[in-house]
Amino acid sequence: MSGSGGKREIEIKLRVPGAEAARRLLRGAGFRVVKRRVFESNVLFDNAARELLSRKCLLRVRRAGARSTLTYKGTPSAGRHKSREELETLLASPETIEAILDRLGLRPVFRYEKYRTEFERPGQPGLATLDETPVGVFLELEGQPDWIDCAAGDLGFSEADYILLSYASIYWDACRQRGQRATNMLFGLRLPVK
Repeated sequence: MSGSGGKREIEIKLRVPGAEAARRLLRGAGFRVVKRRVFESNVLFDNAARELLSRKCLLRVRRAGARSTLTYKGTPSAGRHKSREELETLLASPETIEAILDRLGLRPVFRYEKYRTEFERPGQPGLATLDETPVGVFLELEGQPDWIDCAAGDLGFSEADYILLSYASIYWDACRQRGQRATNMLFGLRLPVK
């Protein structure tokens, strides 16, 4: 826990060939669904100078089914796992929060969508999420570093497979590799041609 009342989020991402393959891996390693698949719509906010982005921080409004949250994530610490401060609160009205952010000079700078299913192993403290995104399917493992390493190994992955990038960075990299201009990471929209 940080002194400001937040917590440290420690996680990695793992690229998988598809959602069904990921579900088989998770079941085979003893994981069980704790939150069923839900569609998420995420909007990142920043000021005109992109100060949060320059510090690798984010301010996000997420809508996931009937639940909406406001999340701040601090600058990641260097290491083999992505670790950073995370402050999050439930929102009664995401529209009101977005209006407040607008009045403070913070504007939407990136939108991304995904489908997320959450898994746990009974009696263990970590969380595995299956994220289906427009740029691929990923597993996220969140917990203490030893748990992450053990769970990744049980799923057939090694440290060489760890991805520490955000979904925005993964999307921007995919656009660069395809020679396409990055916009928003949304389902139903093809990556624009340069």
